[in-house]
Amino acid sequence: MFKGIFAVLSRLCILPVFVVGTFLAGCAGNTTYPEVSQAPDYEYIVGAGDSVEIFVWGNPELSTTVVVRPDGKITTRLVEDIPASGRSSTQLAREIETAYSRYVKSPVVSVIVNRFVGVPTQQVRVVGEALQPLSVPYNKHMSLLDLMIAVGGLSEFAAGNKSVLVRNFNGQQEMYTLRLDDLLKDGDISVNTPMMPGDIVIIPEAWF
Repeated sequence: MFKGIFAVLSRLCILPVFVVGTFLAGCAGNTTYPEVSQAPDYEYIVGAGDSVEIFVWGNPELSTTVVVRPDGKITTRLVEDIPASGRSSTQLAREIETAYSRYVKSPVVSVIVNRFVGVPTQQVRVVGEALQPLSVPYNKHMSLLDLMIAVGGLSEFAAGNKSVLVRNFNGQQEMYTLRLDDLLKDGDISVNTPMMPGDIVIIPEAWF
């Protein structure tokens, strides 16, 4: 398991990994605890798997709920293959209005996202020794504690205080240590930290 985690990290950093020390030295970034002074500007972007509710004002028979397909498109009651993934709900509403304008005079459309999956760059991933390793849609003001609750906490074999956060800053990956044992087992809220879209938390297996 530990070797598998190193393999993931080495691909992220695009460098060979032989031992922990070599890995830490080879990746861009530092091992200090991450700090974020405020939540980043954030607009939810629709992704494959999202459930979107479409309201067409004055035309209730055209209103519907659809799921974004794996190819990033949706099919509505009037138009097939409308691109949805990679757009905000407002942008998608304008796309649907443009598509519907061939059939409806001056359509007014609203889009509400009901089930969130999101695009990969706006997900937060947890791999390794979590109870349920998952990709979780980012929420504004999401903290490390929120994320660990979402994945069910640590497995019994986790080395929580040796966990690693991989974060992208302006196209460059930075790496930080996380103290998950202190947070989850000792209740040390001081080591809680804000998460950011695209973060990856890697939890290694303890050596016995």
